[in-house]
Amino acid sequence: MDEPSMPTPPAGTTPPPAPSSPPGPPTPPIPLAELLASKDLGLRRIAGPAEAELLWVHTSEMADPYPYLLGGELLLSAGVLLTDPDHYVGRLVEAGAAALGFGVRPVHETVPGALIEACDRQGLPLLEVPPETPFTAIARAVWRLMAEARHRELRRVTRAQQALATAAARPDPVPAVLHQLATQLGGRAVLLTARGEEVHAAGRRLPPEPAGALTRLARVVARERPGSPASATDTHGDTHLSAYALGGGDGLVLALAAGRRESGDHTVAGIAVVLLSLLAAPHQGADAAGRSAALVRMLLGASPDEVAPLLGSTGPWTVIHARRTDGTPADALTAGALGASLGTALVDAGRGGGEAVRLLLPLPGAAARPLPEAEAEADRITPQPGWTLGASAPTPVTALDAADSLAARALAHAQATRAPLTVDAPVSGLAALVPPEEAAAHARALLAPLTAPLADTLRCWLSLHGNWDRTAVALGVHRNTVRQRIGRCGELLDADLDDMDVRAELWFALRQG
Repeated sequence: MDEPSMPTPPAGTTPPPAPSSPPGPPTPPIPLAELLASKDLGLRRIAGPAEAELLWVHTSEMADPYPYLLGGELLLSAGVLLTDPDHYVGRLVEAGAAALGFGVRPVHETVPGALIEACDRQGLPLLEVPPETPFTAIARAVWRLMAEARHRELRRVTRAQQALATAAARPDPVPAVLHQLATQLGGRAVLLTARGEEVHAAGRRLPPEPAGALTRLARVVARERPGSPASATDTHGDTHLSAYALGGGDGLVLALAAGRRESGDHTVAGIAVVLLSLLAAPHQGADAAGRSAALVRMLLGASPDEVAPLLGSTGPWTVIHARRTDGTPADALTAGALGASLGTALVDAGRGGGEAVRLLLPLPGAAARPLPEAEAEADRITPQPGWTLGASAPTPVTALDAADSLAARALAHAQATRAPLTVDAPVSGLAALVPPEEAAAHARALLAPLTAPLADTLRCWLSLHGNWDRTAVALGVHRNTVRQRIGRCGELLDADLDDMDVRAELWFALRQG
């Protein structure tokens, strides 16, 4: 028997994304009690514990559905192949199913007593589904509850974001943000150094043991060594602990402790991480304040040469372009969280839609090193779960515009090759033997007939060795569109694009842009 697929959600709701490995909940979990409260379904709990959290709905009449379960499901079955209730329930518990809904008639007139006993014995909630309630109605009810829970979470996060932003505008922003964060999460918020020294704190004090556990957790994410995680969680008794590394490279950590963990807490903490990464910079000394002032001047129109003296001690810089791997647009919150993970608060989330997130990552201490060593610093950029990244090689502040183009090209290559991270380097090797002014003039003359979209398509197509499908993926267009554009390039350039000499010359010219 083929395994049935998950029911289609009703119109007006958004289905959760397909889980990745390891799977995670698509929305806040749904308490079993909320589903049982839907009187029109007529569901009745007849065995097992009263509390459970539902993440999915799945229907199966297989004798052993274990291979098809992700964990957290409400499994619906009429018991067509039920022969050994104890083994069947054991497999469901082993797979992490949240509850079992058993439909009576036409296969069974009542729920088998052996199944009730097995669920009671193994701690699996068992629901009796009356004959007049179709399984699709239960699935629709769960989807509706998921949508409502998601909306509640979004409203809570929005309120928290507004409160944290207001706190950040106060004269004492860091303590104010910590106080507001502790209020929103109902616990304690502490800003710690890499050595565990308390900088600021807000919320109720913790007993010595959980306070010590929180400090130890903070040391796990403190950026004192390469490869430290950006965040970590733990529990101490009934207290939920979490720690987040702040951007800036000085090892500051936001540590949180709360008696409960609600949906949206991680997002609220992520907002605070971004704000504190920005706000804590003035407390890190005059150099950080000078760098902030330099960036402001650059944003207001000053030339890179004017601000380079203030930024020289922190160069070179790497530009990173990023897009969500699943194709969903990135917002300011997810972009800020990505910046915090990479150790920078310099993030441009763009205007949404298909735009890439752009980040500016300083490489402290690499300015005085030989180029190979500086490039090794860039190699420490690590792939980020859920993101596809393209990074430039280290560059001085006076060449950030060129690095921005390199990062964009690296991202396109990473998407086409399905790599989590690609680093693009400036022109080197034989191309470096040609004076830059002459190379640029030759490129302008050769590529003059091409519009910007055609040149971008040709650059991507050549970088992927003329592969139509990969180029289409990288550009987000149909493969026939790629063929049409490349054909048009050949016509405008009056060149045979299958000739390797032509390709090499065009590639050289395109690399100058």
